[in-house]
Amino acid sequence: MNIKDLYINFFVSKGHVEIPSAPIVPENDPSVLFNTAGMQPLIPYLMGEIHPSGNRLCDAQKCVRLTDLEEVGDKTHHTFFEMLGNWSLGNYFKKESITYSYEFLTNVLKLPKERLAITVFKGDEEIPKDEESAECWKKMGIKEEKIAYLGREDNFWAAGETGPCGTDTEIFYWRSEEEVPTTFDPTDDRWVEIWNNVFMEYNRKSDYTIELLPKKNVDTGMGLERIVAVVEGVNDNYTSSIWIDIIKKIEEITELPYEGNEKGMRIIADHIRTSVFIAADPAQIVPSNTDQGYILRRLIRRAIRYAKKLNIDINSNWDKIIAKAIIAKYETYYPELKQQQERILNILYEEKNKFNRTLERGLKEFEKVARKQTEIDKITAFHLYDTYGFPIELTTELAMERNMKVDEKGFQEKMKEHQEKSRTASAGKFKGGLAGNSEIETKYHTATHLLNAALKIVLGDDTHQRGSNITEERMRFDFNCDHKLTDEEKRQVEDLVNQFIADDLPVKKEEMTKQNALEIGAEAMFIEKYPEVLNVYFIGEISKEICGGPHVKSTKELGHFKIKKEEASSAGVRRIKAVLED
Repeated sequence: MNIKDLYINFFVSKGHVEIPSAPIVPENDPSVLFNTAGMQPLIPYLMGEIHPSGNRLCDAQKCVRLTDLEEVGDKTHHTFFEMLGNWSLGNYFKKESITYSYEFLTNVLKLPKERLAITVFKGDEEIPKDEESAECWKKMGIKEEKIAYLGREDNFWAAGETGPCGTDTEIFYWRSEEEVPTTFDPTDDRWVEIWNNVFMEYNRKSDYTIELLPKKNVDTGMGLERIVAVVEGVNDNYTSSIWIDIIKKIEEITELPYEGNEKGMRIIADHIRTSVFIAADPAQIVPSNTDQGYILRRLIRRAIRYAKKLNIDINSNWDKIIAKAIIAKYETYYPELKQQQERILNILYEEKNKFNRTLERGLKEFEKVARKQTEIDKITAFHLYDTYGFPIELTTELAMERNMKVDEKGFQEKMKEHQEKSRTASAGKFKGGLAGNSEIETKYHTATHLLNAALKIVLGDDTHQRGSNITEERMRFDFNCDHKLTDEEKRQVEDLVNQFIADDLPVKKEEMTKQNALEIGAEAMFIEKYPEVLNVYFIGEISKEICGGPHVKSTKELGHFKIKKEEASSAGVRRIKAVLED
């Protein structure tokens, strides 16, 4: 029996009713393109509406997430996945939820408890520390040293800007052959999160205040692809039983081994699988240039591009072979795949033919550009990609044949801008700014400007902010960079920020037009979101940024700046997590 069946059967034995997966495309939620979690279709019931199947539910929900699209090709990322979930709608709460999770992992899946570790909410001014969950875990046999208390960024979950929310407890597994540490360090990547139990007892109102919900609910989520890889002891999800037969089919088609060709085969397998599920959805999505249709088109065309790289004859029926294998694998659980098989195969076939014609037009466009220009600038390179589906590698290859240069760095910047806009559109709105205006958040917001300035000095002027997130516990800052920072680079950045703080630099605000701000070289993320008259913040002579604030009046107010972690955020983007200490 597979893990999905084991999960459903276990929770049915505990009085839960299995409910069918909702469609991938939300039926009554225009704010998002796809269902991204098991709880999403259940929000009305988490808010108090009565579910016709009762107050104990479980399912495997079809989900699509696009935030990590560019990461697909590594060992762990997927665009489509199945989320195993169980819910209590005003029935049981923390004790029962934790007991069920522990029992399933250790008794049913036989995972050794020594390899488990836990995070719980550490508490803040608004919501108390989750001692109840910690005590439950201790009673299950989890040692104090394997329990970490973290803040809202890690252990508080919300359905959106407003709506049901609450603290959570996350379960981690030691996914390494090395000896299990006696103490849990949540920043150690060898600890992999496998399950999240959310205790929804609050509702965030439109004014961002929090009130208690009429009933306390439990919402849990466990990604099937990840837990299968953990149980089967593989470090590459695509070598687990979920994927291996599809990968073998691609090996047969390409007559190439998986080893050495992993990225292309993973992308083909993932993108064709997601395309199959989107095409089979009741929403009847077809490839287009907008919304879900744009995503479907992008996935199919990206799979085709990587098929070309693996020397697959694009005009052959390679896509049909892979799609039929996927349908056969999943039709028992999702009969709509078999019912819609002809439609799915037709969509793949027609989009493949359209893309081939588009590539031909793209080649003509390239030839036209090559006759007029001596190099391919970033705008042209991105136009070839966005309009004709030319990957930058193809543009570069064609340019080399003519001894032309390509602004690859500029192209990557345009790509990042495009991805950010896509994420914004997918979310239905721009989520930016501060979660609040507390004193510490104000300090962190100012510190992001200093960090941005320091990174430019250490890494170069073409380093720019790509995103940020601020809580009362820490700041998170994303920036474009093509390499992991060395210890020396991190030390230099940290020292520079602390020097800026020690210099007691004044922070001043000037109101000006957007045009004037750009002319003086003021930094800005998403310039289009700002009004025609805006604020530019100047920090001494080192920083000028378009920003909504708030900020401190002088850098000396910030305290000591300390980098806690530097890691990859996405392709070509790094992330720094830092704190301000007294």
